[in-house]
Amino acid sequence: MKIIIDADACPVVDIAVGIAKERNLECILVCDNTHFIQKDGAVTVIVDKGADSADCKIANLTEKSDVVITQDYGLAALVLGKGGKALNQNGLIYTDANIENLLFTRFIGKKERMAGNRTKGPKKRTAQNDADFIKAFNLCLDCN
Repeated sequence: MKIIIDADACPVVDIAVGIAKERNLECILVCDNTHFIQKDGAVTVIVDKGADSADCKIANLTEKSDVVITQDYGLAALVLGKGGKALNQNGLIYTDANIENLLFTRFIGKKERMAGNRTKGPKKRTAQNDADFIKAFNLCLDCN
């Protein structure tokens, strides 16, 4: 099992790398060449900037039982299809039971934005978000 982090704009990189180090797990940070992120205890993989470049690399690196941290529902669906586990930065664990609805919600939001309608952005990050992430991340690691 390894941990793969979609590191571009991920607010829990330090937390996840710290937990990976504590558990002596391989940790890979994937980012594009405009966001070079280097952390002790993790290997950084840099991809060219481009739509879905990091997501494609993460999907290719993912194997059964890996844990991927991402905000991207499409990538999460690919990870689940490969037998991995995926969660977001707020502790939402993606499952076969919720991914279809999340993808549909993303689709509707994109249609709204393309039609010129405004959609809400994310809420300001809180300490509770970090606590929820830590709990869910440890749960994913313990279930492997």
